[in-house]
Amino acid sequence: MEQNNKVEKDTQLVYGKNPVAELLKSGSGVDTVYLADTLPPQVAAYYTALAKQAGAVAKQVKSVKLKAMCGTESHQGVAAYASSIEYVSLNDLMEISKEKGEDPFFVLADGVEDPHNLGAIIRTAFLCGAHGIVIPKRGGAPITPIVLKASAGAAARLPVARVANIGETVRQLKKQNVFVYCADMGGAPLHKNNLTGPIALVMGSEGSGVSPLVKKLCDGVVSLSMAGQGTGVDSFNVSVAAGIILYEIMHQRTQNGQLQ
Repeated sequence: MEQNNKVEKDTQLVYGKNPVAELLKSGSGVDTVYLADTLPPQVAAYYTALAKQAGAVAKQVKSVKLKAMCGTESHQGVAAYASSIEYVSLNDLMEISKEKGEDPFFVLADGVEDPHNLGAIIRTAFLCGAHGIVIPKRGGAPITPIVLKASAGAAARLPVARVANIGETVRQLKKQNVFVYCADMGGAPLHKNNLTGPIALVMGSEGSGVSPLVKKLCDGVVSLSMAGQGTGVDSFNVSVAAGIILYEIMHQRTQNGQLQ
């Protein structure tokens, strides 16, 4: 038992049926659950269901690989990586901006699945003065070592809230007088928007963009002008688009005296 605790603390890898089940049920952040290919189907289905409820990804691997990962044969066919960071709440993000004496400035990732894109967005958000980023428990990348690396470490410094529903988060922010924009085609050109004051920016998934419900809930939609229309390349990469918009938000907030 002591060995398992040490592994969890030092490497963030938890193994064994009961420890992994308790971790998934605890509500703590979990990135990935690994299931040995030798597990009985009903057992694998049980842990897959637990992983889904916890917002984690379940992956089947060779038993020999799981042994190498855990450094022991006593893994019982199940292992999980706990989250690389400690997630905060939406209220925590609001308090952070209040403590700094600044209008809230958040980024919401609505289904960004590529960890490299998420890491790049977090890196830019951090450098542009955002107070935090919000990601969903399901339908988007969690903060993994890949995200940490892609963010150049910013994911360990910029507070991250993990929520059950991005749409509900938009509603909560609006109740607290935060103006919520989303980036999508057909919106007002970026430079024509007033991006000062309490603000949140929603960036959508790589394939389908911002979900229709979230877009409907937002106060405004911003879009980026593009050259090369009709070439088949009809949109910016989500992390590039986020970088352009976040820099403009920082520029306007700086000119308005909201950022130093």
